Amino acid sequence: MELRRRRWSGVLAAVVLIAGGFALSACRSTEGTKAAYEDDQPAGELYNKGLAYMNAGKLQDAIKNFNEVDRQHPYSEWARKSLIMSTYASYRRGKYEDTIQTGQRYLTLYPGTEDAAYAQYLIAQSYYSRIPDVTRDQDSTKKAMAAMQEIVDQYPDSEYADDARAKIIQTRDQLAGKEMQVGRYYLEQREYIAAVNRFKTVVSDYQDTRHVEEALYRLVEANLAMGLSSEAQTAAAVLGHNFPDSEWYDRAYKRLGAGGMQPESNSGSWISRVFSGGKTS
Repeated sequence: MELRRRRWSGVLAAVVLIAGGFALSACRSTEGTKAAYEDDQPAGELYNKGLAYMNAGKLQDAIKNFNEVDRQHPYSEWARKSLIMSTYASYRRGKYEDTIQTGQRYLTLYPGTEDAAYAQYLIAQSYYSRIPDVTRDQDSTKKAMAAMQEIVDQYPDSEYADDARAKIIQTRDQLAGKEMQVGRYYLEQREYIAAVNRFKTVVSDYQDTRHVEEALYRLVEANLAMGLSSEAQTAAAVLGHNFPDSEWYDRAYKRLGAGGMQPESNSGSWISRVFSGGKTS
């Protein structure tokens, strides 16, 4: 009997749909909304379940519960807390792309809240965790540096700012190392102009990294190979003035001496202008 009653109800619904589609559409909208929320759970209960899963190491289950808070109770304070916890749980799982997406969503919805700096930090850490070795493409390194800089610029007094500053130095060193790796390759291939351009980038943009001393020495090598004695002498002079105890300066001095030259600065050289605070041409 119950099955028959349901079938008749279906037939009746079809008839009503033909006769008055608009009215039925409104009715279904109301019923659908009610059905969608009839199984809703209290936000605090869902959130606490998520925390329990987190403590138990069940990170995927935790994320599901936090996401349910956001789905069932959007724009609530519980939803805000759940979103940052979901971001953290994704980071702990090593799901860095999910972390970045969730963290960016948090910053879009809640830019001025107390956890905004933490969301930005998790984004930056996700890029930082994906930094490859120096022989590979450094896109993640650049993104990590930019994301860390965002912390320093937007949240300078946050507890994450000092770590961000330290990692900016590390990412800059990584990017300079990549330029050196490519520059040395060009130097070995005797593509001297291409090599000089790479070493020039290190000297101009990454003076605060450990690679600048070698970059200046490689400029001595490359310019000597091209017969540009004045540029080679200037590179050596700048190297000796700024890093007098460097092994690279010792090598540069001997390299010039073998050709009857010595370090001598040319004020018109771009190398001199860079180290005197000027701009390169």
